Amino acid sequence: MSGDRAGTVARALRPVLGLLPRRADYAGLRRSWPRDLVAGVTVGVVALPLALGFGVASGVGAAPGLVTAVIAGVVAAVFGGSSLQVSGPTGAMTVVLVPLVAAHGPEVVYPVAVLAGVLVVVAAVLRLGRLLAFVPWPLVEGFTLGIAVVIAAQQIPSGLGVARPEVENAVGAAAVAVVRFAAAPDWVVLGLLAMSVVLTAALPRLHRSLPASLLAIAVVTLVVELSGAGVARIGALPSSLPVPALPDFGNARDLIGAAAVVAFLAGLESLLSARVADGMSDVPRHDPDRELFGQGLANMVSGLCGGLPATGAIARTAVNARAGASTRVAALSHALVLAGIVYAASDLVGRIPLVALAGVLLVTAYRMVERHTTRAVLTSTRGDALVFVLTALCTVAFDLVTAVEVGLAVAGVLALVRLAGTARAVPEPLTDDGVDRATEHALLAGQVLAYRLDGPLFFAVADRFLREITATTDVRVVILRLGALDLLDATGARVLGEIVEHLRREGIEVLVKSDDAEHRRLLTAVGTLAPLVERGHVFATFPEAVAHAAEHVAAPAARGQERVRAGR
Repeated sequence: MSGDRAGTVARALRPVLGLLPRRADYAGLRRSWPRDLVAGVTVGVVALPLALGFGVASGVGAAPGLVTAVIAGVVAAVFGGSSLQVSGPTGAMTVVLVPLVAAHGPEVVYPVAVLAGVLVVVAAVLRLGRLLAFVPWPLVEGFTLGIAVVIAAQQIPSGLGVARPEVENAVGAAAVAVVRFAAAPDWVVLGLLAMSVVLTAALPRLHRSLPASLLAIAVVTLVVELSGAGVARIGALPSSLPVPALPDFGNARDLIGAAAVVAFLAGLESLLSARVADGMSDVPRHDPDRELFGQGLANMVSGLCGGLPATGAIARTAVNARAGASTRVAALSHALVLAGIVYAASDLVGRIPLVALAGVLLVTAYRMVERHTTRAVLTSTRGDALVFVLTALCTVAFDLVTAVEVGLAVAGVLALVRLAGTARAVPEPLTDDGVDRATEHALLAGQVLAYRLDGPLFFAVADRFLREITATTDVRVVILRLGALDLLDATGARVLGEIVEHLRREGIEVLVKSDDAEHRRLLTAVGTLAPLVERGHVFATFPEAVAHAAEHVAAPAARGQERVRAGR
């Protein structure tokens, strides 16, 4: 009995056991650990101001943003499905959190993070991560281009030494910042930005293993310290992490809707980020279900420890990939660096100029976009180019969720249009598939017509099929061959019934050849086959249908001859 119980428990846990960490996650670590550590330090320095900034922007303060980067960064790195993914608070998530905080107060983000994490874990157990395979390539590339533009635009105010404008859209804020800089230019800040950009872009050309981002930040910081230039710095940091506490779930029912939106965004942004990262390195591709599992756990633990909802962050992930990371040790190192900064080096890191970070991220955004890939998408098909452009524009103008919704909707419509174009009703010769010559001769001039229905017969093409086939009025029998149908839905099945009824009213008998069990089941369920079955007009083979058609044509002729003989 105990053995049966153990077997039941094992089967119940099997979906979860397949999502747990494994030794293969750290394959090649003996060779790659120096690069992974350097990448982790680089990402940690880049992630620090972003974590603090997104915490403040969400309305809950800098400390929860830093907690999120540390806690969620560790959990997602260990349990996630990507070797390169770096998780933490993101700008897209901030857009969702701001109205929540305004409506319910700062404390609401903690239970929302936990509830969203539970939903994402459930999605992972149900293996919903595989659904991203249905996201078309042009959409992913459009998202990548759009997010690169947003990342670059976010750096313009800091890069020009201008106070961040009170404009929600990143590109709009960048435009306002440029106008303000033009009115009162600060050439020292512009020179420091150019130095950061040039060092970040040029150092890898000298030697690929150089930590260009870290060196650029160090050089710019040193120049600012020696010159005494008055530029904005990261500023004071919290000296400790907050004590973990259980969130208040008293209004959990009211937060389910918000948690579902956060869960959707966390899963979607993480999977898209991981998919983009796959194309930026030679490491093994990510496991989407494990990635969801890791992000779900990260959100749960982050909420319990006083952090924000988290997701895979494309900016930090891109820095990680470009810095030469190979294993998840880099993402772990980034989180540990942030934790160490809180306790040991907050004053030192607080001296880093924001313009140095802006230069690093500008180069990162530029490198995110593969120019040859963009050209390939734009020159492939008009539909793919449209999906690419619309997704990129919506990412820049609105947000990630809107961009994906628009991209998927347009891609879906275009796919249906292309699929509908493959559907045809093809006139068939009556001598194929073993039909003998005697039967062929019996089919007197044009009295029997056979159609082979090719491709899909679904709602998008049903009306066209109805018009084409019912235009036939000068024959006695029509044979419909359904064996070549790739797809048949309820609308298509109903239209077949309408074709049968229309032709019957015209005095034309309809015979159906179908040997597909699923097609027959659907046609029976819709009621299309009932009148045909009653008359014996459904056949498993084409020769049987043709033979029956010949009998139908020959019968009136025979009756006419009998009447002639009787008259004599």
